[in-house]
Amino acid sequence: MTTATMADLYSKLGVKKGADEAEIKKAYRKLAKELHPDRNQDNPNAADRFGEITTAYDLLSDPDKRAQYDRGEIDEQGNPRGPFGFGGRGGGSGFRPGAGPGGAGFENSGDAADFGDIFENIFGRSRGPGPGAGRRGGFGGFGTQGGGMPIKGADVAYRLTVPFEDAAALKTQRITLASGKTIDVKLPNGVETGTQMRLAGQGEAGPGGNGDAIITVDVRPHRFYTRDGDDIRLDLPVSLDEAVAGGKVKVPTVDGAVMLGIPKGSSSGKTLRLKGKGFHRKDGSRGDQLVTVVIDIPADDAELEAFVANWSGKGQRNPRANLGV
Repeated sequence: MTTATMADLYSKLGVKKGADEAEIKKAYRKLAKELHPDRNQDNPNAADRFGEITTAYDLLSDPDKRAQYDRGEIDEQGNPRGPFGFGGRGGGSGFRPGAGPGGAGFENSGDAADFGDIFENIFGRSRGPGPGAGRRGGFGGFGTQGGGMPIKGADVAYRLTVPFEDAAALKTQRITLASGKTIDVKLPNGVETGTQMRLAGQGEAGPGGNGDAIITVDVRPHRFYTRDGDDIRLDLPVSLDEAVAGGKVKVPTVDGAVMLGIPKGSSSGKTLRLKGKGFHRKDGSRGDQLVTVVIDIPADDAELEAFVANWSGKGQRNPRANLGV
C-alpha cells in the first residue's frame, strides 16, 4: 500500500495521518456542518461528500479500525483487503466489487491472511503434529487441507448501505450476491455502521464446500434525524401560537407520524420524549426519540411586530440572567 492511499481517509477530513482523536472530531464536525444535506438541498454532490466524510470519521474514530486501516488490512470503506493485495475497489454504480456508501459491494476477503496458512492449504500440510498430520508431498495436496480434508471456497465480503429509518426499524434489506442470486437479509438488533453479518455457504465454491458471505452494514445519514446511542434526536419547528398555547402537533418518527403534545409556554430547546421510537438494542428493547422544540417565528409579520411593541410584559424578564448578562 502506498503512502498516498494510506493517507486518503485523513485527506478526506483534511487532517494529517498523525492527528489525534480531538483533531479528527473537530475536522469532521466542521465538514459535517458545511456538507449536511439540510444545508445543501440543491447540491447532490454535497450529500455524497457528506457520506464520504462520515465513513472516514467512523473508521478513524475507532482505534481498532484506524489501526487496521493504517496497517493496510482494510480499505477506505472498511472492507478487508485480501492477501497479496487482492480485493481492490472497482468502478461503476449500483452493486459492484468494493462499493462504498450508496451500494452493496463485494471482494475476496478470505480468512487465510497469514501466508503460512495459505501455503499449508496449497500443499496440504497440517498445522502441527498428531494423528492425521499430512506431509508436503509434491502437488498431491492441492484442494485439500491437512489430513486430506477438502478446502472450503473463499469468503466474499459485501458492503450494504441501509437507509437510516430502515436500520432503526429493522426493515428487511434485499441484496444481490456475486453469483447473481438475490436474497433478503434481516437486520440484527443493535445494528449500526460497521455491524457484520455472516451468511453461511454464500461465498465462493471450493472442494470442501462454499465459503461464506460477510456483509458489513453502512447506515446512511438522515436529513433531519441524528443518532445518539440508541436514541434518535429531532429538532421540531413549532409556530409561536403552538408554543405559547400548547397543543397537539404531528411529529415524524421512523415508524410513521404520531401526535405529540406540546406543553403550554414551551421555549426553544425544550426536549420531549417519545418512548420506544429509537433504534433496537441488542437485547431487543428500543431507545427513544428525543424531540427538541424550535420556535419558528415568521419574518416581516406586521401584526406580530405591533403586538410585541405594545406587549405589557416587554422588558420585564431577562431570559439571559443565568448567563450573567
